[in-house]
Amino acid sequence: MNALPELLLPGRHEPLGAHVRDGGVNLAVFSEHAHRIELCVFDADGRQELRRYPLHGPVDGVWSGFLPGASAGMVYGLRAHGPHAPQEGHRFNPHKLMLDPYAREIVGCFEWRAEHHGYPLGHPDGPMALDERDNAAWALKARVAAPRHGPDPRAQAPRHAPRDVVLYEVHVKGFSMRHPDIPEALRGSYAALAHPAAIAHFKRLGVTTLSLLPVQYTLDEPHLAGTGLRNYWGYNTLGFFCPDPRLASGAVRHDPAAVAAEFRAMVAALHEAGLEVVLDVVYNHTPEGNEHGPTLSLRGLDQKSYYRLDPADPSRLENFSACGNTVNVQHPRVTQLVLDSLRHWVADMGVDGFRFDLAPVLGRTASGHDPQSAFYTALRQDPLLSQVHLIAEPWDAGPEGYQLGRFPGRFMEWNDKFRDTVRGYWLGHGPNGATIGRGEFARRFTASSDVFHHGQRAPQASINFLSVHDGYTLHDVVSYSRKHNQANGEDNRDGRDGELCGNFGVEGETDDPVVRTARERARRAMLATLLLAQGTPMLYSGDEFGNSQGGNNNAYCQDNEIGWLDWPRADASLMAFVGELLRLRGSHALLRHGQWFAGAGCDEQVSLRWFHPDGHEMRHQDWHDPCAHGLAALLRDAAHADAPALLLIFNPDAHPMKAALPAGPQAAAGQGGWTLLLDSSGESMPGPLVDRAFTVPARSLLLLQA
Repeated sequence: MNALPELLLPGRHEPLGAHVRDGGVNLAVFSEHAHRIELCVFDADGRQELRRYPLHGPVDGVWSGFLPGASAGMVYGLRAHGPHAPQEGHRFNPHKLMLDPYAREIVGCFEWRAEHHGYPLGHPDGPMALDERDNAAWALKARVAAPRHGPDPRAQAPRHAPRDVVLYEVHVKGFSMRHPDIPEALRGSYAALAHPAAIAHFKRLGVTTLSLLPVQYTLDEPHLAGTGLRNYWGYNTLGFFCPDPRLASGAVRHDPAAVAAEFRAMVAALHEAGLEVVLDVVYNHTPEGNEHGPTLSLRGLDQKSYYRLDPADPSRLENFSACGNTVNVQHPRVTQLVLDSLRHWVADMGVDGFRFDLAPVLGRTASGHDPQSAFYTALRQDPLLSQVHLIAEPWDAGPEGYQLGRFPGRFMEWNDKFRDTVRGYWLGHGPNGATIGRGEFARRFTASSDVFHHGQRAPQASINFLSVHDGYTLHDVVSYSRKHNQANGEDNRDGRDGELCGNFGVEGETDDPVVRTARERARRAMLATLLLAQGTPMLYSGDEFGNSQGGNNNAYCQDNEIGWLDWPRADASLMAFVGELLRLRGSHALLRHGQWFAGAGCDEQVSLRWFHPDGHEMRHQDWHDPCAHGLAALLRDAAHADAPALLLIFNPDAHPMKAALPAGPQAAAGQGGWTLLLDSSGESMPGPLVDRAFTVPARSLLLLQA
């Protein structure tokens, strides 16, 4: 860069962050309680501090300055002066160099060191003490990004109708690390996810939207240092505007600008193939942890504004994330940080939406979770963000943290009630050994109207899933009866206890043909339930071919063959089965109906009628019979008399079930009976059914058409 000027000129107060303009660089940073903030400019390697400049301000909490002659590529950090008063929530320490929370490029290789803490580790006063060692030599630093030129990354973005969306949750690295058709040099990268072999797989399956595990710049937790493990999932975000270089191909990994370019190229290639990209984002906590954690960015800039403090003891942080701290999204400037980050990923990186990790944190006020909170209101009114997918993980670790069904507007929500009910129905036992009744199963199969049918919400608000990154794979759901997390180094204490699963008599892998058949039937029936149910289906990557994690239900730190998809052992027949299920879903509008089902007798809507296996419509006593599990659902479009009707039959029992098929809607007109389209067990071949008396195979879902 050019020779540095003597003085930092007054700058603009917006936009926040560092931006090239007018022959220099403008910097703006928020801190409501700082007394002074300094811009520290470093050499290109980030090793030598060249000069410090006091920023001008504050104006409405924003400190700013303009550095004439500076350009893209300038490396910098921030130091904040202010009260060191932990008992009041302030932890200013000018000896600590901080990362600009708006950094679009991050340089350096982070390592956990004592110098990153604002207090001397082991000091008898703990976090109340002040550490005067400088951490700049090891701190991550921001690099000013060049203005982006080129086409609008959203110009070719597909826009799938809500009823057509099929989500596919996938880890960028884990998807391709063992994929035989992707070049080894690309495996594990953004480029690999956009490789023709990857795109061909997504298209064969019939998914529309990739939901990527976190791709923002993340840090490993300190307890993983030196263990050989790392935060593989990435739920520990420090850089909210930067794609993680660890997920880039080796050729560009050390150049932040090239990493961003590779990410954009991935999105463009997926868009060209008709695939949407949704990001899992973590705005509920940061790697700075609790009051004993390091000072890396937000804590040193203004802890009292950026984090939620314990009202009874402001020296401590509220921990609604179970990760040590809770980002204070209620604060207007923190709301702005989150919204600015989201806009960056849409407008500059091209993505199509977001899944918000521990989403209730975003809507928490002093009175608890509020669906009308400032953040949700701003999000729904934003001219850009209001157009993209908004998905909530509807629980956090705070009081009254379970908020399923209570999110506003167009939010879709992960529906764990669907997961547990469908697993329990096909495994033969629900949570705590309770039996899953037919009524509960029917509610979940029809988009959980008891949860979502309010406030003008559509059935697509229910994101139905069987497994996700956090828990067992579907293969392991039917292969294990307890978790096996020993490889995580926590003596099997981590991960969810009591997760619903069942091994059908043998723990883990087995050659027993009876056990293998029972597992396979249950797994296929669950997949059929997921992909034919009303609502928005989400498939976890690898479940389409039987991927296993060896019973590990918390593989967050397994950046190895435990966490990577096991392509060499992929079950091709299961993949073909999943592809056929999604083909059927796409071919029959009744299976992706966008409105709530009407009851029998309605002449202008799609109707749903439930039948007992003996052929009569379900009665009150049938719904409450704890010893009977079989069920059938008849779907028809009353507004289009010529449209075919569909019949779904469910038999979760370990033995075949006699069924009397109800008369098809066309029977009165003498237009034939039912045709079998699908038997999840594979025991019955598709084709016309001559007799209305029919035997339904054990542990199977059947789809018929009339």
